Amino acid sequence: MIVKNPFLLKQRYSETGNVLFIILLAIVLIGALTAAIQSSNRSEGSNIDAETLVIRASEVQRYASELERAVTFIMQNGASESDLRFAHPDAHSDYGDLSADADPSDQVFHVSGGGASYRAAPGGINDGSAWEFYAGTHIPGMGTASRAELIAVLPNVTQAFCNKINEINDQPLSLPNPPGPPEDTGASAASGSDPGACLNIGALGRFNDTRQFYTTINTVDETTFTQDPNTGAAVPAPQACVKCAIGPTYHFYHVLLAR
Repeated sequence: MIVKNPFLLKQRYSETGNVLFIILLAIVLIGALTAAIQSSNRSEGSNIDAETLVIRASEVQRYASELERAVTFIMQNGASESDLRFAHPDAHSDYGDLSADADPSDQVFHVSGGGASYRAAPGGINDGSAWEFYAGTHIPGMGTASRAELIAVLPNVTQAFCNKINEINDQPLSLPNPPGPPEDTGASAASGSDPGACLNIGALGRFNDTRQFYTTINTVDETTFTQDPNTGAAVPAPQACVKCAIGPTYHFYHVLLAR
């Protein structure tokens, strides 16, 4: 008769229990890690890491360039600058009703027009505000000083995103010892034919059937932009992030059409 050693049996049971405990602990840790990653991905705040910030900045730049190409394409097909439109079902209704446009060849977000996609801002870089399109501000080094450019604006971006965009574009940064970022000074809000003192004009300035290019224009503080040492003037700034004194708030812009 084979007699089993009680000590060995007890040791095996103990080892089995340890293995099960380790497996359960691993499952719990993996679940916690997954939840943390998902929570991080859902966050719309400013606490995104440096690598993600670079990726987001690149996404915004690529999309802004897509919008600029769409505007250029429409203009090359014979549309006037005032005929450009930005209607889309996901855009604010102020931009128009795309489905009601009998001739969408001047629509930036229509395949018969500019063919651009309509996209929301990437997560974590602003307060969730949608892209806006205005023509009330003259941008340094772009077009004629007395005329406003058509610009795409991503409103209310984080200071971290603002710094990254300006770093990429060789513009001043907002740091603990600042010279920057570029500023749009003044405290007046848009009213009537006045675009106000911030390039993020707001609802009154949306580029649509009733509002196109302002004749009374907003001007940014060109001395706060990167200066050309040879001319003493601001270098052309087709893209940057600007701090508006109203708020204060930070806004990314990209010139779609210089005038």
